[in-house]
Amino acid sequence: MIDPSIENNVEAIEAWNTILFDKFLRFRDALTVGLALHGDATLERHPPPIGARVIDVGCGFGDTTQQLARMVGPTGLVVGVDAAARFIQLGRQEAEAAGLANATFLVADVQADDLGGPYDQAFGRFGTMFFASPVMAMRNVRKAMRPGGLLSMVVWRSKAENAWVHDVEQKVLEIIPHVDKGDQVTCGPGPFSMASPDLVSAQLLAAGWERITFERFDAEIRIASSLDEALEFAMALGPAGEIIRLAGDEGVRKHGAVVAALRELLAPSVRPDGVYGASSSWIVTARAPA
Repeated sequence: MIDPSIENNVEAIEAWNTILFDKFLRFRDALTVGLALHGDATLERHPPPIGARVIDVGCGFGDTTQQLARMVGPTGLVVGVDAAARFIQLGRQEAEAAGLANATFLVADVQADDLGGPYDQAFGRFGTMFFASPVMAMRNVRKAMRPGGLLSMVVWRSKAENAWVHDVEQKVLEIIPHVDKGDQVTCGPGPFSMASPDLVSAQLLAAGWERITFERFDAEIRIASSLDEALEFAMALGPAGEIIRLAGDEGVRKHGAVVAALRELLAPSVRPDGVYGASSSWIVTARAPA
């Protein structure tokens, strides 16, 4: 039984199922193509074997679930898990259309719900940073593993090491200061909540994982196909997008000034095939006790 004193994910689930789903769907191509570099690097280093049972934690649209399902083959099974039902509905539809019978989907709060299993491997591409209680979530995943099962997840390193969002946020803050979120929903602890290896290793140890490792992975990621699209992306998503959204009317009033400042900032990042930014992540692995 879940301790009622533990913070829950109700607000984050509402955010991911409403405003964030809509924004992610709008910029889906930029997000999945850009972020895929980090996920691919993780799976190149730690591929699931043919026939493995894998849980994809925070699967979002399910593109990684499909990727994993192809890797494990028809004798394997991949379960994509996300707390936002709209992501799961779309992921399920697309996997069925692709003919991937070994990819299934589950609407579940990883922190609190039964995840099924046992699994040989747990994977997460930027899907594990938003839990109100990371220790509870990671403990729940570990309980769903076979003895010795592998956790491989990729999480962002510090915001300062990710110029693609940090530089934009700093520019926006020069124009629109932070405001209290009031009663508006947000995504939870945020995308950089697992940037510290000391913190994350302590969380994983407390959750019962062993043999924890961190590998830095840096990549230039394509964030948009054009400067105009990059401006739209920057003002809708990430820390800068949250500042603008939470500012409400003030964000609307400062729209023109923000656009001008970001256009000047992002113009040098435009290449013939799109707009790029520096990104940096941790590839984290751990083992369930044998």
